Amino acid sequence: MGLMASVVSAAAVGLLAVNMTAQTRPDFSGRWASEPAPTAAAPGGGGQAGAARGEIGQRGGARGGVGDMGSGWGSPITITQDASRLTVEYAFFARGDMQPPLRFVYALDGSETKNSVMMGRGIQVQLSMVAWQGDKLVITTIHSFENPASGQPMKTEVKHMLSLESATSLIVETTRSGVLGGPPSTTKTVYRKN
Repeated sequence: MGLMASVVSAAAVGLLAVNMTAQTRPDFSGRWASEPAPTAAAPGGGGQAGAARGEIGQRGGARGGVGDMGSGWGSPITITQDASRLTVEYAFFARGDMQPPLRFVYALDGSETKNSVMMGRGIQVQLSMVAWQGDKLVITTIHSFENPASGQPMKTEVKHMLSLESATSLIVETTRSGVLGGPPSTTKTVYRKN
């Protein structure tokens, strides 16, 4: 009976630990706006200080100046989260384009999800997987594209690591693998809850 009690006790502790881990995972739900880029720029510069912080040019330089791609999600973003999935939604097109916001759904159980987006010359398919690293959520997405020089299919990987600095501060660290011989890059975007 002593051995059986030990086994049952160990199983109960294990279930409690799993349950507590699931309960302590952060909820990223909310409407978030990225912090503005610094207004001070070097003379003749175009926002280089903001580029170093990863805040400028999140949508191809939409804010002007030279910068990086930030999170790639733009600003503002709306995140909804439940027990099984996380959804990121943001407006990419101008109002006159009459296009719905882009919407990406990610399964929180680690299974592969597919998001299709109509961009440019056709539909782009993105395959993503999600993993928890402690209280951080890592979304790994594979983008397929055609090499412009050879016409051969290629892939690149983008990782978004989401973490909450506080209840009103979301950090998105974005790592992009090098494309066409370029170096990999990592940016950090700070979002504030609206």
